[in-house]
Amino acid sequence: MRPRFIAILLLLAAALGLSGQARAAPTVRVLETWPAGDRITLARNQNFNLRLAYSSDQPVGIWVRPYFRGKPANAGTSPSPRYTGDGEMLAWFFLMQPGDEVDEIRITAGDGRVQSTPVVATYRVHVIGGSEASAGVAPPAWVTDMHAQARLAQQRAAEARSQAPVSAGDVALLNGFMLAMLGVGLVGFAGPAWMLLRWRGGWRIAAAVPAIMMAFVVVRIVIGVAIDPTSHNLWPFEILMAGAMSAGVTGLLSVLRRLTGAGQAA
Repeated sequence: MRPRFIAILLLLAAALGLSGQARAAPTVRVLETWPAGDRITLARNQNFNLRLAYSSDQPVGIWVRPYFRGKPANAGTSPSPRYTGDGEMLAWFFLMQPGDEVDEIRITAGDGRVQSTPVVATYRVHVIGGSEASAGVAPPAWVTDMHAQARLAQQRAAEARSQAPVSAGDVALLNGFMLAMLGVGLVGFAGPAWMLLRWRGGWRIAAAVPAIMMAFVVVRIVIGVAIDPTSHNLWPFEILMAGAMSAGVTGLLSVLRRLTGAGQAA
C-alpha cells in the first residue's frame, strides 16, 4: 500500500507541476527605449517608445502604465492586441501637458481585467513633458519598423472584426440600444414642450430650463456646422446626451410637482 500511495502522490505532484507550467505567468522585459537615457525631456507631442520582449503561453494584452510618485501619471498610452509565444513588441506613451512627469513605468499583462492583469515588470526612468517642438532627430530603425508593424496588426485586427459574422443577439441588442437612445432623445424634446403647454406659474418657468437647454444645443450645432462642417461630426450623440439630461430634469420636475400636490390642484 505504501509504495502505491507514494506513486500516487508523485503522479499528483507531477500533474500539478505540469499545470503550473501550463499556466505560467507571462514575462516582459524592456530591451531599449527611444528617446534613450535615464532622464528625458520629451518634445511637444512626442511619444516615449519602449521596445519590449515578451514570453507567454497564452494570448495576453500588454500595456504600459506611467506613474509619478506612486500615482498614475497624466499620460496617454498605446493600445494592445493579443500576444502569444515569444517575440518583441512596441509600446508607447505621451504626456498630456508640458511639465507632466513620470518616474516609473509599470508593465501589465493579462486579459485586461484588473484582477487578472498584474504588473509583470517595472522600468524606472524620469520623463518630463516639454513645450519645445521636436528637434527633428530621426528615431532608430526599430521604432519606425515596429510602428509600421503595429499599424498593420491593427488594420488586420479591424478587418477580422469587420468580417466576423454578427449574431442575432448582437443585432437585437444594438437595435434595442438605438431605440432606447432615440426614445431618450424624443423625451428630451417632447417632455419640456408638453410641460410648457400644460403647466402654469413657477412650474412652467422650471419646465423652460430643459427646453432652453435643448434649444441651445440644437442652435449651437446648426451654427457650428454652418461655420465649419466638420465641427459636429458626432452631433447625434450630442443631442442624445442633452436629451438624457433633459429627460432626467423633466422626470425630476414631474415627481416634485406630484409630491407637492401641484398636479392635483391644476
